[in-house]
Amino acid sequence: MKLIVGNWKMYPRKLGDAKAIVGKLKFPAKKLPRTKVVVCPPTLYILPLVALLGRSPILLGAQNTFTVDEGAYTGETSPAALVSSGATHAIVGHSERRALGEDDAVVAQKAIAAVRSGLTVVLCVGEAVRDPGGAYFTEVGRELRASLSGFPKNMTKRLVVAYEPIWAIGSSALRAATPEDFREMSIFIKRNLVDRFGKSAGFSVPILYGGSVDEKNAGGFLKEGGADGLLVGRASLDPERFSEIVRVAVNTR
Repeated sequence: MKLIVGNWKMYPRKLGDAKAIVGKLKFPAKKLPRTKVVVCPPTLYILPLVALLGRSPILLGAQNTFTVDEGAYTGETSPAALVSSGATHAIVGHSERRALGEDDAVVAQKAIAAVRSGLTVVLCVGEAVRDPGGAYFTEVGRELRASLSGFPKNMTKRLVVAYEPIWAIGSSALRAATPEDFREMSIFIKRNLVDRFGKSAGFSVPILYGGSVDEKNAGGFLKEGGADGLLVGRASLDPERFSEIVRVAVNTR
């Protein structure tokens, strides 16, 4: 089973535009053998998009959540409220959230709260610099272990890890990441998960690639890279491009 997650970030500006994007995804995604698709729009759009999708196999997720289900926390969105709105997944620890000051301790608390509320967590980890000495392994390992501190061992079925090579994303990217880069890191991440949760549970956690994914490189990361799925950014806002990425996933053995 391949997992394709679309992260819309703070786009689009209007709910009508969000509905138009999802509406164009409905037909290509009616039958998705061996593939699960999750769209993560801005939080305000989740409830109306759930209603629009109806029985479509496309699932809705959140781009962030909070550490508790309710309380005097102005402006936060609880995982319980997300579940009540129809969300099934939540992205936690995205590099853009971490850049805003979110540390590993907060990420860990959010991950725990999310799975206990019934959400599947898409936990993001990744290094800012890929140095020739291999110190990036230490950085990713530390971030992964700290972000999973206290995570219940009996809830790994609701855990997904997305690897984001920050150095390969955006206009300031040093170079494009390769399927080989991902395969190397996914093996390392899997070893850490086995150390944390045991062999059976650790190997069962899907590892996604997320870093400037588009319809041109999706196949390489899924096939040569061996990714269990993809975390797609900007391309997920284009119905044709995102549908093509989904088709590539469906056709990948």
